Amino acid sequence: MDILGPEEWQAVGLSLRVAFWAVVWSLPVALAVAYVLARFRFPGHALLNALVHLPLVLPPVATGYLLLITFGRQGAVGGFLESAFGLTLAFRWTGAALAAAVMGFPLMVRAIRLSIETADRRLEQAAGTLGAGPGRVFLTVTLPLALPGIIAGSILGFAKAMGEFGATITFVSNIPGETRTLASAIYTFLQVPGGEMTVGVLIGVSLVVSLLALLASEALSRAVARRIGLG
Repeated sequence: MDILGPEEWQAVGLSLRVAFWAVVWSLPVALAVAYVLARFRFPGHALLNALVHLPLVLPPVATGYLLLITFGRQGAVGGFLESAFGLTLAFRWTGAALAAAVMGFPLMVRAIRLSIETADRRLEQAAGTLGAGPGRVFLTVTLPLALPGIIAGSILGFAKAMGEFGATITFVSNIPGETRTLASAIYTFLQVPGGEMTVGVLIGVSLVVSLLALLASEALSRAVARRIGLG
C-alpha cells in the first residue's frame, strides 16, 4: 500500500518547484554580489557582506516576518507589486520560493565568491592585454573559472530551499496544494496522531533528495574543474 497519498506527493512536487525557482531567481543576483565582494573593496564592503549572511544568523521566523511586512499585501514592496503587476507573494507558492531564495542566498554567494577569489587573475589580465573588454573578460575567463563554485552554490541553494521551513511557514503559511512544502508536510503530520509512518517516509524522501543534490554538486564541480584544468 502506498504510504504517501496525493496530498503528500503534491507537497514533494511543490518543494521541488519552489526550490528550482528559488535558485533561478537568486542565482543572477548571487553571482553579481559575489563578484562585487570578491573583486572590489569599498566603504560598506563589510556591511554588504554582513547583510548577505544575515539570513544565516537570524531566526528563520524573524526572516519570514520581515518578508511578510515587506512583501505582504500591506507592505511597501508587496503592495506595489500587487497594484502595478497583480503579483501577490504572501500566502502563495511564489512567496515560498522567495523565502527559500532568501534563506539559500548566503550559501550561494559564499560558494561563488570563493570560486572567484581563487581564480587565476593573471588569465584575466592576459585577456585584457589582448584587447578584451571587461565584459568579455568576465564572460570568457572569469565566469568559466568560477563555474565549479556556481554549480556548487546553486545545488547547495537548491538543497537549502528543499528543507526550508521557518521563514516559509511564517511568510506563506501552510496551505495544502498552495504553500505546503515537504518540510511543512512533515510538521503537519507530526501533529496528527498516528502520522509517524508518513513523517518517516517524508523525512526519507527529504534525505534522499538532499543527499543526491550534495553528491551532484560535488561530482559536477570536480568534473568542471578537471575540464578547466585540461583546457
